[in-house]
Amino acid sequence: MLEFGIMDVIDIVLVALLLYYLWRVMKDSSSSNLFSGILVFIVCWILVSRVFNMRLLGAIFNNLVSVGAIALVVLFQDDIRHFFSTIGSKRSAVFMRSFFRNDTHPDDYKADIMPIVMACMSMGKRKVGALIIVEHYDGLRDIVETGERINADISQRLIENIFFKNSPLHDGALVVSRHRLVAAGCILPVSHDADIPKSLGLRHRAALGISQKSDCLAIVVSEETGAISVAHNGQFRLRLSAEELERELAILWSES
Repeated sequence: MLEFGIMDVIDIVLVALLLYYLWRVMKDSSSSNLFSGILVFIVCWILVSRVFNMRLLGAIFNNLVSVGAIALVVLFQDDIRHFFSTIGSKRSAVFMRSFFRNDTHPDDYKADIMPIVMACMSMGKRKVGALIIVEHYDGLRDIVETGERINADISQRLIENIFFKNSPLHDGALVVSRHRLVAAGCILPVSHDADIPKSLGLRHRAALGISQKSDCLAIVVSEETGAISVAHNGQFRLRLSAEELERELAILWSES
């Protein structure tokens, strides 16, 4: 008779948490349906091969599983990369914070936050479209390489000049990293999520796309309405006020 102890309970709980976390990652990248289908296939394989001992169907399922590992890597290569990148970056941050006390306060970043907020409010009033990506833990080097390097201090006037309608860089994204304006005119992955309201344009889809692949904060100024929105962790917050945008940036940088 099999014994069932506390370690078995811990084992089951850890597996459940891992599956739930994987599902959340897939959900953010719009791959939840495919992931659910794979889980159903695995359950069917276990029932056929281990519970009911169907030899012929079990042999077919076993061969599919042996080849499926390679297929999974091909299907989920971007999600796997993001999964390990997320674990590595956040784990390192938690490790460092456990040894070094963080005495920073959100007010310490106002010198960098306010130029971004004021620039967004000014562009919103004039209905100048803008897309600003603020880096968090995950690096954005691949995105930076698609644009033009700036490496300048954060300045309201510079941000507004970059997104001026006649500027050659106004159509791309501005990347903010380590409290610096790093690059402009950057190209972002576009989200194909069917749940995005049709009233939102390409900038919003690009903001959601990069927020699904990294933990950055994407700020959008609508060219049609002048409204300010942010995308973070695959979720939108629409029509933010200056105070709300300032709070979002303060929280993001205080956690860095």
